Amino acid sequence: MSGKLSNVDWRSLWRGLIGRDTGPGRIVPPTGFTAQLTLLTAGAMAFLAVFALALSFATGRLADRWSQSLAQTVTVRVSAPADEVETLTGRVMGILDQTPGIAEARMLPEEEVDALLTPWFGPDLPVEALPVPRLIEIRESGEDFDADGLRLRLEAETPGAVLDDHTRWRQPLVTAAKRLRTLGVVSLALIAAAGAAMMALAAQSSLAANGQVIRVLRLIGARDVTIAQAFVRRFTRRAAVGAFIGTILGMIAIALLPGMDQAGGFLTGLGFQGWGWLWPLLIPVIAAGVGFVATRWAALRMLREVP
Repeated sequence: MSGKLSNVDWRSLWRGLIGRDTGPGRIVPPTGFTAQLTLLTAGAMAFLAVFALALSFATGRLADRWSQSLAQTVTVRVSAPADEVETLTGRVMGILDQTPGIAEARMLPEEEVDALLTPWFGPDLPVEALPVPRLIEIRESGEDFDADGLRLRLEAETPGAVLDDHTRWRQPLVTAAKRLRTLGVVSLALIAAAGAAMMALAAQSSLAANGQVIRVLRLIGARDVTIAQAFVRRFTRRAAVGAFIGTILGMIAIALLPGMDQAGGFLTGLGFQGWGWLWPLLIPVIAAGVGFVATRWAALRMLREVP
C-alpha cells in the first residue's frame, strides 16, 4: 500500500478537491459519460422547462383575455325566416334602445360574422348560403343592466331572439385555462425532479468509478464533506452550463413559433411578452441549485457506503 501511496500526486489531488479543478489528479473526470450525461440532462430539462413556463404564461394571459373580453359583452341572436328577420331585428333593436344599462347595441355586419366563422369552416365556405342568425352585440354601461329581465322580455315580445350573456361559455373556458396554467407549474416541478434524479445518478456513477482515489484521500485525512465538495462543484457547474444552453435554445424555439396573426387568430399566442422574456433566465440558476442539492445528497450518501 505504501508503494501505491508514494506514486500518488498529492498536490494534484488536493488541487482537484479544493482548487480550480486543474491538473491531472482531479478526481471528477472533466469528460466522458458522466460529463456528457449531466450536460445533456440539464440542457434537455431546461429546454422543456422553457416550454412549460411559456405554457403557464400563455394560459394565464388567455384566461385574463377571455374573462375581460366576455365580461362586459352580451350577444342577442335573432333567428327567423328570411322574410321576417329584418322586422324581428328592428323590434329587438327598439327594445334594446329602451333598456337601461346598455352603452351600445350594434348589429354585427356580415364581414365580421364571416370572420368569426372562417377559422371553423374555412375561407371557401359560402357563409351567405347558411342560415346564420343575425348577431347583435351589446356593451354594458354599468350595474343597471339586468340580463335576466331583458332575456324574459325578449322571449315574450320577440320569439326567435335569444340573449346570451356568455356565462355558460366563459366560466368553463376560464377554468380550463387556469387548470392548464396549473398543469404547466406541475410540469416544471416534475422536470426539476427528473433532472435532480439524473444528476444524482451521474454523481453516484462518477463516485463509484473513483472509489480507489477516494480511499487514498481518506488515508491522508480527507473528510467525506471535503471529497463531496469536489463533485458538487463540478456537477453544479455542468448543470448550470447545460441548463443555460438548453434555455437559450428553448427561447429561440419559442421566438420562432408563429404568432396569433400568422395563425389566423386560432392559436393562443404561446410565448413570452415584454419583461416576461427574463423569466426563463432563472432556469439555469434554479438548475444549478437543484444540481447542487442533488449532487451533495448523492455524494454524501455514496461516500457513507464506500468502505
